[in-house]
Amino acid sequence: MGTLMGVYLPCMQNILGVILFLRMTWMVGIGGVIEAFIIVLMCCSTTMLTAISMSAIATNGVVPAGGSYYMISRSLGPEFGGAVGICFYLGTTYAGAMYILGCIEILLIYIAPQAAIFKMEGLEGPEAEAAMLNNMRVYGSLVLTFMAIVVFVGVKYVNKLALVFLACVISSILAVYAGVIKTAIEPPVFPVCMLGNRTLIWKGFDVCAKVMERENATVTTKLWRLFCDSEFLNATCDTYFTNNNVTEIQGIPGVTSGILKENLFGNYLEKGVILQKNGLSSYDEPDAVPTNTNRYVVADITTFFTLLVGIYFPSVTGIMAGSNRSGDLRDAQKSIPIGTILAISTTSFIYMSSVVLFGSCIEGSVLRDKFGEAVRGNLVIGTLAWPSPWVIVFGSFFSTCGAGLQSLTGAPRLLQAIARDGIVPFLRIFGHGKANGEPTWALLLTAFICESGILIASLDSVAPILSMFFLMCYMFVNLACALQTLLRTPNWRPRFKFYHWALSFLGMSLCLSLMFICSWYYAIVAMVIASCIYKYIEFQGAEKEWGDGIRGVSLSAARYALMRLEEGPPHTKNWRPQILVLVSVDAEQNVEQPRLLSLTNQLKAGKGLTIVGTALAGTFLDNHPQAQQAEQSVKKLMETEKVKGFCQVVVSSNIRDGTSHLVQASGLGGLQHNTVLVSWPRNWKQAEDHQLWRNFIELVRETTAASKALLVAKNISAFPSNGERFTEGHIDVWWIVHDGGMLMLLPFLLRQHKVWRKCKMRIFTVAQMDDNSIQMKKDLTTFLYHLRIDAQVEVVEMQDSDISAYTYEKTLMMEQRSQILKQINLTKTEREREIQSITDSSRGSIRRKNPAAVTTQLSVTEEPAASSKEEKPEEECVTVSPPPQEQLIHDKSTNPPTPATPQSPAAEAETPSTVVQMTWTETKCDGEQAKPLGITTNEAIKDLFNMKPNQSNVRRMHTALRLNGEIVKKSQEAKLVLLNMPGPPRNRTGDENYMEFLEVLTEGINRVLLVRGGGREVITIYS
Repeated sequence: MGTLMGVYLPCMQNILGVILFLRMTWMVGIGGVIEAFIIVLMCCSTTMLTAISMSAIATNGVVPAGGSYYMISRSLGPEFGGAVGICFYLGTTYAGAMYILGCIEILLIYIAPQAAIFKMEGLEGPEAEAAMLNNMRVYGSLVLTFMAIVVFVGVKYVNKLALVFLACVISSILAVYAGVIKTAIEPPVFPVCMLGNRTLIWKGFDVCAKVMERENATVTTKLWRLFCDSEFLNATCDTYFTNNNVTEIQGIPGVTSGILKENLFGNYLEKGVILQKNGLSSYDEPDAVPTNTNRYVVADITTFFTLLVGIYFPSVTGIMAGSNRSGDLRDAQKSIPIGTILAISTTSFIYMSSVVLFGSCIEGSVLRDKFGEAVRGNLVIGTLAWPSPWVIVFGSFFSTCGAGLQSLTGAPRLLQAIARDGIVPFLRIFGHGKANGEPTWALLLTAFICESGILIASLDSVAPILSMFFLMCYMFVNLACALQTLLRTPNWRPRFKFYHWALSFLGMSLCLSLMFICSWYYAIVAMVIASCIYKYIEFQGAEKEWGDGIRGVSLSAARYALMRLEEGPPHTKNWRPQILVLVSVDAEQNVEQPRLLSLTNQLKAGKGLTIVGTALAGTFLDNHPQAQQAEQSVKKLMETEKVKGFCQVVVSSNIRDGTSHLVQASGLGGLQHNTVLVSWPRNWKQAEDHQLWRNFIELVRETTAASKALLVAKNISAFPSNGERFTEGHIDVWWIVHDGGMLMLLPFLLRQHKVWRKCKMRIFTVAQMDDNSIQMKKDLTTFLYHLRIDAQVEVVEMQDSDISAYTYEKTLMMEQRSQILKQINLTKTEREREIQSITDSSRGSIRRKNPAAVTTQLSVTEEPAASSKEEKPEEECVTVSPPPQEQLIHDKSTNPPTPATPQSPAAEAETPSTVVQMTWTETKCDGEQAKPLGITTNEAIKDLFNMKPNQSNVRRMHTALRLNGEIVKKSQEAKLVLLNMPGPPRNRTGDENYMEFLEVLTEGINRVLLVRGGGREVITIYS
């Protein structure tokens, strides 16, 4: 088919319909010419902008059957496509109900009123209204059944009749224009009878007068008998009838009469109000209740501007008729834009001219008369038609029948297209049909939904419902075009060039505005339905990859977000664990520590990034299949454990290097891991596995060098799965050194998960014998209160010598921790200064120099080259001054502070920082202050290595045993123990002793999480 028969005429037939014939004159009368024109302009602009967007999408490739659904789903993805497709289907189905109700309204009111099953004679008010609605329901159901059978038997008959119905519509519109021209020459005679200024129903009387002269005598008329108790002149009559005159006015004054001035402005009415004409005299007694209201024309519903918009909008729908037939068109990419835009232009002209012409030709009280009761029950638009009102009556009747049949034909096919796509599982049954492909089951469902609209029985109530569904569909067509244009997808090459993203956004905004203007509650219901379908498809629907625009939006948004993250490091308040989980796989590429992913899921209450990485030994070319298998295995386990994140498999010459590559290179830009989670190497003491623990210690060193936090789960197989629940118990934290708050934050995150929710948190801190334990406990309790963390506090007293070998950061061990607790006593001014300095430092703009605003710098320093060829120990330089909780531990610096001369005790007392150096190697003095770097001598270095190894080992094991004894005693029954993890020695000959130390330290504890901070604050007392 070509443009005329395939697009233009079908769009005309679908757009021009029941609202034009049944409600247009009433809308002009109620809203006035100006407001009615604004409504028409808004609605027609919306459809024109939508047609421009639709033309761009329709000409960007082949559009098969399914029309608008196909366009939206392929542009916005299956979720949006399914949601909008079902909304469009519901809109088309309810349109069928609206057309059938319009058809019945024409039949029962204008063609055969005597056919009513529920008689309305003598009824008034709610009773008459109920009888009318019941008639609509009965006849509507019968007509729907008949139409469904016609569609079932043969769609070809419907298509053949389509041209006949279109001819009826065009002839009716031409009759109206002819009638308007005739009114300028000779207006038709349609008198309207007025009592006072009230409009009377012209029914039951023939003469518009109270009395008339007959054979030289004054006799009463039938109108008199309607308001009086007898036909005699001395009868008792209605008060208003007695006090006011009866006048007859012309219902159709004509286009040259100047009636347009009276009809320019709106005249909104409450339900039950009698229609009145301005300018006529009327006398009514004060506070008198109107009687005989069934004799007057009254408003059947309360009217307002937004109601008119909702009722009118369905009259501009139907613009998709051409695109729905795209499969039958000779050249769809040429015909759809031209035919659709021409059809909208033509119908927009008809509607806009109709508003002005109706207001110029017809009396206002007649315009407001919805059912033509004042003009002897004629269709109001019919009174204007030439040569006869019956042209319009029969023309509109057949056009509504045809439109109803078209809706019942199109809606099942749309549902069948959605069902066959398989994106909505519960709709799959509706994809089946007869042998020739006719959608039988879909037709049955359409008929049931259509029946629900018919049972509403009111055209004015059904119209806003389908307005919502169509507006939502049009909104997403505009959104699809705007997105594709803005994203500049390489595949976006429409042949139709007259589009722009700004026009699409304007169309989308108009659709959204009209939805809420029509009816805000219907709009919300439609959005909720669409959202539910969207979510259902997202969670249950089939996976479809159609190269949709939403994926392009995701890519653009991800790129923008990554660029923003690059702007600077996160503030302490925004810190959350971005975890790199290092797992190992066996020979079959299955993950050996699945519980590690369970723990990851439990820690992800802080959301953030998760990368699960594993390393394979070999070359990439030889091991590519194994790498893919390992990736699938890890992804499957992540799905099982509900870990949302990414998987990364690295193939390297050895496992050690592969792990190092993961630690260094995982993540992208600002979205990188800051925490590494790994399990404790099992059976590390066995000779054949010696490389296992060496790799582990190298990993610890690398995470420290990269300023990453490290979490080591010991006895990982004993950790709970996600399905387990602890109904009671404790998570114990052994806070020996301040590590930036990781030890405080991790239990809080764990307790957000349902596995650990019932567990209580306990914090144990170690005090020296000469410390004030009571004050320390009080300070720590206050500190936790300010951190908004609920935990029990317990102070364990031990000899200083018992814990001095535990860590290099001896000063941090007691002094820093104590001063952190004291920082809560800062004055308000100092706190404000502190917060400002933290903000400045985090942006890298200044370094704090104020002694009251303290910075702790953790610096790995390389000593100057010396004559001795022996390996130098790793030394950590800790600069400590009274630090507040909100401190920044800067990254390891290559230029550490190096005091030139040792300071006297007096000088130390006055200086805000003290340099203390400790080491894990065979040191001469594990707990003593070392010489400043500037005066380090070869002798001092030699002394460090001349110490007898056994002596320092004994001290360390003594420390581990004493601490382990305390931990076992206090935390034997704890569900989880979190513990500071000391760093490994630089001198690799001490690696085995380090592993032994950690083994002794954690012996006898069921579940242990060793924590090593990443060198920055991760928790704050400030909001």
